[in-house]
Amino acid sequence: MKRRYLVGALLLLAFASLFIGVKGITPLDLFNLKSEQVQVLLLSRIPRLVSIIIAGVSMSICGLIMQQLTRNKFVSPTTAGTMDSARLGVLVSLILFASASPILKMTVAFLFALMGTFIFMKILERIKFKDTIFIPLVGLMFGSIIGSITTFFAFKYDLIQNMSSWLQGNFSLIIKGRYELLYISIPLVIITYLFANKFTVAGMGEEFSINLGLPYKQIVNLGLVIVAAVTSIVILTVGMIPFLGLIIPNIVSIYQGDHLKKNLSHTALLGAIFVLVCDILGRIIIYPYEIPIGLTVGVIGSAVFLYLLFRRRSYEANA
Repeated sequence: MKRRYLVGALLLLAFASLFIGVKGITPLDLFNLKSEQVQVLLLSRIPRLVSIIIAGVSMSICGLIMQQLTRNKFVSPTTAGTMDSARLGVLVSLILFASASPILKMTVAFLFALMGTFIFMKILERIKFKDTIFIPLVGLMFGSIIGSITTFFAFKYDLIQNMSSWLQGNFSLIIKGRYELLYISIPLVIITYLFANKFTVAGMGEEFSINLGLPYKQIVNLGLVIVAAVTSIVILTVGMIPFLGLIIPNIVSIYQGDHLKKNLSHTALLGAIFVLVCDILGRIIIYPYEIPIGLTVGVIGSAVFLYLLFRRRSYEANA
């Protein structure tokens, strides 16, 4: 798939996204906008579009980094406990720092996400049976344990409703002044591109990396820090978007191969397109009401995940 086709699809969907909503605005209105329509575009539609693109790009690239470092196509922030750990961090920040600034909450969520990801990597090192399907199942079980702890303390401190409503992936709440935290993801994505070749080498194993003179542990730690930071930012701003970092890198590798640096732009573009499509579907299926992005991505993403599982099994059987 040519990159220019992805860019064209993204631009087309982005343009269409600006005109979908309860407040009717058409492309022809751009030539004679009323003050109320200008406010809707500047305060709601454009911030929503920007947040969709940044979240789609950053979470897809996080999945690509994790799959490269773990050498497993089914590892992502969703299946490695990263999202669940960030969610626990958000709960802790709500309990201990109820009136804290978003930056402080993001820092706490980041530390918990980083700690959870490191624990998963340590578990991964101790597992001798490194089957492709077994590893993400371990990650899902690890995430479920953390999720159960989060639910227990949320119930204890009467924060169940707060957590469930706040962390459900939803772009309808995005307005000007509530999404700017996502901009922190942009330099992290740039760092990922600069270190892409080193992540590729690190994905070939510690011994291979050391033989090439690469500081293996530092590169792996950098990758995990990027994943934890982006995950906590997206969860705090948008909520949980499941399966995104899992399915997009796999789709790209099907037609593009496994070269990380070459796949970065395709992964970023396809991730943004996928989230945009899910968001548009969520807005028009039960119009004028809206389905949260976490639900649409979860349903479509789980179906794609099952397809990838069966495709791999079929491929292994034929091989």
